[in-house]
Amino acid sequence: MALKPEPTAPFHSVQYALRVLETISRHGGGVTDVQIARETGLPTGHLAPMLLMLRREGYVEQVGDGAYVIGDSLVLLGSGTTRQEALERKLQETLTELRDSVGAAVYISRYIDGEVRITQYADGPRTPKVNEYVDFRSAAHASAVGKCLLTQLDQNGRRDHLSRHRIARLTSRTITNEKLLFSKLDAQPPTVPVLDLQEYAVGTVCAAVPLTAGSAVGCLALSLPIEHAHRLRAAADTLNRRAAPVVLSLTL
Repeated sequence: MALKPEPTAPFHSVQYALRVLETISRHGGGVTDVQIARETGLPTGHLAPMLLMLRREGYVEQVGDGAYVIGDSLVLLGSGTTRQEALERKLQETLTELRDSVGAAVYISRYIDGEVRITQYADGPRTPKVNEYVDFRSAAHASAVGKCLLTQLDQNGRRDHLSRHRIARLTSRTITNEKLLFSKLDAQPPTVPVLDLQEYAVGTVCAAVPLTAGSAVGCLALSLPIEHAHRLRAAADTLNRRAAPVVLSLTL
């Protein structure tokens, strides 16, 4: 499966975060933000919100003298056989916080062995998840999740997927022409959320942003009932801003 070599904004943020974590790791007794800025070359304007995010996610901690040290979350993710369990727990915590922040059900989806898979999600009584009345594996052309994953594949990868999962009309808004679908996928800016405006299901709107972690294809998504469609753009923007911690967890 070939991928499009197009980095996303969260990807760049993660590269910076990794540089910061590497610097803090080298200083077992703690390191100041001034020293971190000096060693990483990151300007203070970028470093301050980065450190805030890393503290919020538990990857770093600030000790009594104001210096930064490695946090418990990073220690757990690096602890060998427990890593997968720690990663899933960390991602679930992040999804739950994001669900409450955006007021919508949120999902992590991965493209695994040529199939669309929802690997984790967080919903609730006030934030119900999408009713999967058509298997997401067969609806990549219509869902925000599926379209976001397809944007990360090259033309051959997309054609291979659609040769196994034929395009079908799910609602009156579903794109059923392959050429038009590919054109829209190609025109999708990598830093702008992919939207589904009742293309998968009448009564539901969704948004998704890419999660670029190495060679893996993934996305972070949310769904809202149509009566909350007016909140979709703002919620999608928040989703985009909060994608970096998820990519970081998948990268570490």
